[in-house]
Amino acid sequence: MTDKATQIAELLAPTVASLGVELLGIEYLPAPGSATLRVYIDVPAAEADATPEGELPRSVSIEDCEAVSREISAQLDVEDPISGNYTLEVSSPGIDRPLFTLEHYRRFAGESAKVGLKLPHEGRRRLQGEIVGVEGEQVVFAIDGVRFAVPFSNIDKGRIVPDWEALGFAPSKPGKGKSGAKDKAGKRDASGK
Repeated sequence: MTDKATQIAELLAPTVASLGVELLGIEYLPAPGSATLRVYIDVPAAEADATPEGELPRSVSIEDCEAVSREISAQLDVEDPISGNYTLEVSSPGIDRPLFTLEHYRRFAGESAKVGLKLPHEGRRRLQGEIVGVEGEQVVFAIDGVRFAVPFSNIDKGRIVPDWEALGFAPSKPGKGKSGAKDKAGKRDASGK
């Protein structure tokens, strides 16, 4: 997050928490004549983790977003941390959730992420790979089977990359064992199809 986004996040976090949701992070996108302030909220991690097995965890609703938008809009009008015009957007993190903190990277270890860096690191400015974990102040990725550690302070933006196939939104690749799928030799799988 930028310094301005960090300042605004610190200002708004208690208000958001008082509404029963967690402030994940803020994107502040200045532009000539206007800016966009994008606020991401989620169900607190402790509440999501405490969901009984077999039940779906609570998710952020439109009503949550509306309530947070009303409250923080009023707070922003009073505190006035942004000079000039801006558009306020309040959103759940979505399936391609943004990653703002070291704790987010730790929590989503094992997931694939796409990351943009502030400065090139080992010749890379962007990377995509599996989050292995967090070691001290570094986020460790596996990229094409190679370990790649990046200082968290050098990460500009990060997002989870959804596994569209696992979610059922993309066709499975041949040889993955789906019913009727052919292997590389063109034979059908064990389902006999």
